[in-house]
Amino acid sequence: MSSRIEQLIDELEEYIESCKPTIRSSSKIIVNKDEIDDLLRELRMKTPDEIKRYQKIISNKDAILNDAQAKAKALIEEATVHKNELISEHEIMQKAYEQANSIVAIAAKQAKDILDNATIEANELKTQASKYTEDRLAELNAIVLSAIETTAANYEKTMGALVQYRDLIQSNIRALHPLEDLDELSLEGNEEEKD
Repeated sequence: MSSRIEQLIDELEEYIESCKPTIRSSSKIIVNKDEIDDLLRELRMKTPDEIKRYQKIISNKDAILNDAQAKAKALIEEATVHKNELISEHEIMQKAYEQANSIVAIAAKQAKDILDNATIEANELKTQASKYTEDRLAELNAIVLSAIETTAANYEKTMGALVQYRDLIQSNIRALHPLEDLDELSLEGNEEEKD
């Protein structure tokens, strides 16, 4: 079919070449209208459907280009939105990491301060507890020494009083038995105490 189209085009060219020019112009020719119409009609009928489809595509090229541009623009916008979302997520992640690192640093400093303060307080409490214990032991030592001294003094007084009572008793016994030997009475008294 396309060979017949080419033939028809050739015939049209030959016909145009064979036409006589007008008297006043070399570029204008005199044609037989019926002959030209027949050639053009046959050319149109021989045009294959594919060429007609391409002609429709060419005639609709603006619509196709507009549609393609709209689709391309939509894809670009979607890609831009996605890119911006990724950038935003990246920035959010960076800020989150920075905040997390800052919080960790603050927490570490606070933990160190708390530990340092706790160590200082523990050392102070240990010192105070040692001083308190030492003071109480010193007081207890003074109380025990005082008790020992008081007990020793009381013991001395008691012994002195007992010796006086013994001497008085012996004096009274002698007065009751003036003729007997005091040593015998003392021995008898000691034997009775043993029994």
